Amino acid sequence: MPKTGIVYLIGAGPGDPGLITVRGLELLRCADVVVYDRLIAPSLLREARPDAEQVYVGKAVSHHTLPQCEINALLVDRARRGQSVARLKGGDPFVFGRGGEEALALAAARIRFEIVPGVTSAIAVPAYAGIPVTHRSTASTVTFITGHEDTHRSETGVDWATISAVKGTLVFLMGVTNLPTIVKELIENGRPSDTPVAIVERGTTAQQRVIAGTLADIHERARAARLLPPAITIVGEVVTLGAILGAWSATRLLSLGSEE
Repeated sequence: MPKTGIVYLIGAGPGDPGLITVRGLELLRCADVVVYDRLIAPSLLREARPDAEQVYVGKAVSHHTLPQCEINALLVDRARRGQSVARLKGGDPFVFGRGGEEALALAAARIRFEIVPGVTSAIAVPAYAGIPVTHRSTASTVTFITGHEDTHRSETGVDWATISAVKGTLVFLMGVTNLPTIVKELIENGRPSDTPVAIVERGTTAQQRVIAGTLADIHERARAARLLPPAITIVGEVVTLGAILGAWSATRLLSLGSEE
């Protein structure tokens, strides 16, 4: 029986391949198997060894290549074969990335693993749009909220009354489909309807788009723009800074045109 291998849960960043960490790239280049998600830049996959097995396990709304339980089993199986596995995940593995579920499955199977933190889209995507999620004069707190909860839960895990009362920035991940509900809950729980909102589609890639408005009109603006996931929604006064900083920020977006 071969010696048990190891699984590296690697955060690859939100889209721009330049945002992977040095450690993550090092492990990717050495792995026997690369198990990767939908939003991983093609150029990152080219960093893998030519003989490395590549397994796509991407998820989109209402369509999962593999159920999460089968992804967990795949990681365990490859490690038990004695292989080193680079589990390449968008953003950071532990920020709404289901990395915690995979780590628990590996621990239960007594498989060694390493967590390699990544640049989370919750911060990087607003930054590429010129929106700082905190600012000393307007936002002393930032709250990350999933815009797409586990469909098997009997009730919401989001305390809308509490987050609506927070004066800082709210960042919703994966919330395009549920945008009407998000807007409705925030307004009904006391967030002013004129609160600035921005939605950043395909952030940190050459296809990035920013739709700005307020809670009162952002749903209509997003619908008119035919906004599609993946997208990040930012709610709060910091959104107004995007019009100033976004015009002057020297991001890498134009250099990423060949990534798709």
